[in-house]
Amino acid sequence: MFKIESILIPTDFSPHADDSLSYAKELAKPLNAVIHLVHVIEPVVYPVDWGYTGVGFIDVENEYVKAAQNEIDRFSKDLSEAGYTVKSAILHGRASEQILQYADDNAISLICIATHGRGGFEHFLFGSTTEKVLRKANCPVFVVRQKKS
Repeated sequence: MFKIESILIPTDFSPHADDSLSYAKELAKPLNAVIHLVHVIEPVVYPVDWGYTGVGFIDVENEYVKAAQNEIDRFSKDLSEAGYTVKSAILHGRASEQILQYADDNAISLICIATHGRGGFEHFLFGSTTEKVLRKANCPVFVVRQKKS
């Protein structure tokens, strides 16, 4: 028998990721499953030379990490106040790889992930995080499609 004890929700804090969180909450509540809320900060490629100096990239990265931590803390607090058991993490690296590694390291029962908006040539070159997670996850994956406008 398959038992859902933990649900991983990767989030980029977009409205569509919020939809996947809504589904996960509906699944988690009656099962008393732990919600794992994860945000992945992907590597940033900086230009080698812009022809001028004084650009503080480290400060930009630090600000991004701080903003992501504030958001994930806010989500975690709201979920905890609503009666959910929550674990959260800010990870660094390629999103699909980090999500899969986190799922394995934490014995996640189910990943609840949104489809995302990469399209055209970029999608052809890189694929989507959701597709990679779906293909390689060692646990079931619940995919939430974007609502049509």
